[in-house]
Amino acid sequence: MAKISRQEVLDIARISNLEVHSDEIESLMHQLEQVLSYAERVKEVTDVQEFAVHTSNVFREDTITTSNPETLLMRAPEREGNYFVVPLILEGGDKKESVEE
Repeated sequence: MAKISRQEVLDIARISNLEVHSDEIESLMHQLEQVLSYAERVKEVTDVQEFAVHTSNVFREDTITTSNPETLLMRAPEREGNYFVVPLILEGGDKKESVEE
């Protein structure tokens, strides 16, 4: 399993513009290690067609759940109501535009 350092977690948070509290770092290190471990296992799949033959479609009913966006929005660097405010990149990036969660 790939080892993730505290500094790497902090670097990822910084470039992602996320605020990470010191009590969250250990948990994030573990979660990122699990993601990388899973990615390594996916790489081991060599014959995609053979893999696809053994999988089947599973149909399930879609369920609608409600959630409170405030938990996520309170960490946003900039927000407008229940929306994230992000730089407008297609027209030069000098303006900002709201994007719904």
